[in-house]
Amino acid sequence: MPLLFTIVLFFGIAVAGATVGMRVYVRPKEAMDRVAGSIEAHDIAPSHPSLAFHDLIRRLGNIIPQSPKDVTVMQRRLIRAGLRGEHALRTLYGAKALFGIALPVMVASAVLGASTDPGNKFMAIASAAALGFFGPNEYVRRLAQKRQKEISRGLPNALDLLVVCVESGLGLDQAILQVSKELEHAHPEISEEFGFVNLELKAGKRRVEALRNLAERTGVDDLKKLVAVLIQADRFGTGVAQSLRAHADFMRVQARQVAEEKAAKLGVKLIFPIFFCILPSLFVVTVGPVAMIIVRELLPMMQSI
Repeated sequence: MPLLFTIVLFFGIAVAGATVGMRVYVRPKEAMDRVAGSIEAHDIAPSHPSLAFHDLIRRLGNIIPQSPKDVTVMQRRLIRAGLRGEHALRTLYGAKALFGIALPVMVASAVLGASTDPGNKFMAIASAAALGFFGPNEYVRRLAQKRQKEISRGLPNALDLLVVCVESGLGLDQAILQVSKELEHAHPEISEEFGFVNLELKAGKRRVEALRNLAERTGVDDLKKLVAVLIQADRFGTGVAQSLRAHADFMRVQARQVAEEKAAKLGVKLIFPIFFCILPSLFVVTVGPVAMIIVRELLPMMQSI
């Protein structure tokens, strides 16, 4: 049975590889048409194996049924991860289908010939299928968390620069555009988000709606607070510069409190590394020579008595 499965898998991979090679690399029909002059050179779109692979993943993503609720959640997660391409959702579902099939097949080919319990083999194959299917979701989630941390890290600098721009006489829209340009290299994530706000304003959206979309896209709590401050200042007619200055002071105090909280927790977190890593080596250095002297000299004396 394992031999038959290996032969079938080998022929399947060989046929798939030959088909992809003929379509991507060789392409005899296009070469014959080009020599015959039936098509123009500029009509031939250059292709690459990576493009063919991406196209395969998108087609697999179109095959998988998608629930509207899951699609909404995954689209929001992809946007927060910075993946805003037209085919991002289909690529994600295609990757889930591809890895959900490929990983169990690879694990099955590795464990079927082993002399282990059938239950363990089944668990290994099922674990590989779960890892392949849910792994892309976890990758996107971690990518979104990393991007949110980068936005939170660059927000204080962006807020200070926004305060400077507004106090120098620029309007809020022009200040957001200027901050987006200035932070393009230092903090590209928050620069990109401010750039989207500027594009939405140019497209005709109201400022309140564009700012709310900014908070919804990123999902960062500090940015949501900044958006709330700007919306309230715009609604009640208060000074934007004064509101931004007060919010910047609040964020500095909050950052100082967070740093003090982490410093207070440091002593408790160091207990376990000290107890398990430092104390054993300290006991070996201090008590070890005394124990060796006792074993070498005291025990023979006690036995002679």
